Amino acid sequence: MNCKKLINPSMDKKKKQLKHTVNKAKEQSSMEKRNQNDKSKTIHDILPLDLIHRILLLVPIRHLARLRCVSKLWYSLISEPDFAELHFHHSPAATNACFFMKNYTMAYLVYLDDNDASKKVVCPPFKKKPPSDFEVLGSCRGFILLHRYPHFLVVWNPLTGVSKRISYSHIVSRPKYHSFRLPYSTHLHGFGYDASQDDYLVVAACRDYERQEDHLECLSLRTNSWINLDAVLPSPLDWFDHNSCGLFLNGAIHWVPSFLKDYRDAILCFDLKERTFSRISAPEQLLIIACPFRRLALLGDCLSLYGHNYSSGTTEIWVMKEYKVHSSWTLYEIPCKIFQPLCLSSNGDIIGRGYDKIGYFIYNVRGDMLKRFKNLPCPPPIRYCVYRESLAVLPLPSGIKDKDKKKKENCHQVHHQV
Repeated sequence: MNCKKLINPSMDKKKKQLKHTVNKAKEQSSMEKRNQNDKSKTIHDILPLDLIHRILLLVPIRHLARLRCVSKLWYSLISEPDFAELHFHHSPAATNACFFMKNYTMAYLVYLDDNDASKKVVCPPFKKKPPSDFEVLGSCRGFILLHRYPHFLVVWNPLTGVSKRISYSHIVSRPKYHSFRLPYSTHLHGFGYDASQDDYLVVAACRDYERQEDHLECLSLRTNSWINLDAVLPSPLDWFDHNSCGLFLNGAIHWVPSFLKDYRDAILCFDLKERTFSRISAPEQLLIIACPFRRLALLGDCLSLYGHNYSSGTTEIWVMKEYKVHSSWTLYEIPCKIFQPLCLSSNGDIIGRGYDKIGYFIYNVRGDMLKRFKNLPCPPPIRYCVYRESLAVLPLPSGIKDKDKKKKENCHQVHHQV
């Protein structure tokens, strides 16, 4: 399975900005050469800086973090937000990990690829004593969104160590939100990115049962402010489970109802730029009766609906290979009664977690099991996210508390096992 990557409309602008960054790096490189006391040649004398930049865009993300230490020039180039944006969209080898809490204060990152698997134990930022009681709310473009008791949101990039903490206690003080707490008070919530504003958004929909009113709130991380949106919410909102977490793709957050009654209302979408809701239909062949409880997953850059068909003992995965193109829905059957797809391998095979067969598995599109990884911690059915590593930074105002930890400072808190 090879899902075509979607093109970010702001990429041309990013490339122009990055060209300016390369020119600045060239000036810095010339200064470094003038300051050298010996006449030995460096890599900058052998390779043009533009070529170095193109090579770095192809380097896996984990190695890039270390390559920043090669020179001031490379550090400057790799640390540029525009470089991070281009690398995220054009790197041929994305690094995905399954993230979930080990306990109230520790978390697992389980890395899976074609040939190997590893786990890392990490400490979320802004811990406190007694235990902080972190919960996973989602991920977007290299950032993980956590909830910390009682009324805090934490946005965290585990690769760079950068984190931001935002309080929503002022919302709870309002009469209509007296008992509001993420994620339990919401029917829908999600974490996404609005490219038109270069802003990360947290969306939450909840119902005031006393007043019989639905409310849609949106937190802008750029402005650190909550906005009550006028968008018409889906009816009935009760079709969605409490604390239903959405998945971000192509500028929108997506949810699936807890029980599919009609294939035409299979996926609910909220466009972060237009601030409007829409629907995506499932394939007509969807076996709603045999497999009524469907869940949503992202495989590559494709939306996927999956469910467990207990009568046949298989897991059905419907993949929309082209976004919002109804005819592109394609069915794959995995010979595992309870299988949870997580991501795609670099070869386009499906990586997921088994429940009746314990462990992580890689299946090809024909349903053949290619590999099984044992002795790795597995996530619960909920409260996990698939995290893609990125060097991206958050466009936040300086007024928000910032905890920018360098990699070296995190070494004492991170234990890595292969």
